[in-house]
Amino acid sequence: MAEEKQTTKRVVVEMFGQSYQLKTDEPDRLKRLAAESDRRIKEMSKKVRSFDVQRIAVLSVLQLMDEYEQLRRDYDELVQLLEEK
Repeated sequence: MAEEKQTTKRVVVEMFGQSYQLKTDEPDRLKRLAAESDRRIKEMSKKVRSFDVQRIAVLSVLQLMDEYEQLRRDYDELVQLLEEK
């Protein structure tokens, strides 16, 4: 069976008032990620009440990494439980 080649497409997404032209093999996925990123950045900007875009971006990334780390720990614990059975 021959592998299907995915074609790279240009997609324009908007996050926090800025447009970004990006290339991707998965346009719909990229659009979903950008929309969720935009939502989280806007949420963070309301929390910190700042117009400093860099500060808002850094705090948003830290929050995402905290969530990722917790999910990773939870996943590892579940894998360990399954291996014990």
